[in-house]
Amino acid sequence: MVAYRCFDCGRDVPENLVRRRVRCPYCGGKILYKPRLRITRVKAV
Repeated sequence: MVAYRCFDCGRDVPENLVRRRVRCPYCGGKILYKPRLRITRVKAV
C-alpha cells in the first residue's frame, strides 16, 4: 500500500481515496506527495 501525505495539513491519505479524487479528504488541499523512507544523497561531480 502506498501512503500519500497532504502538503497543507500533513496527514496521511490512503491510496484508495487518491484514486477517486486528487484532493485531501481532511482539508481539501490539492498537493499530495509520497514521503521518502530513506534519504537519497547525490554526489556532485
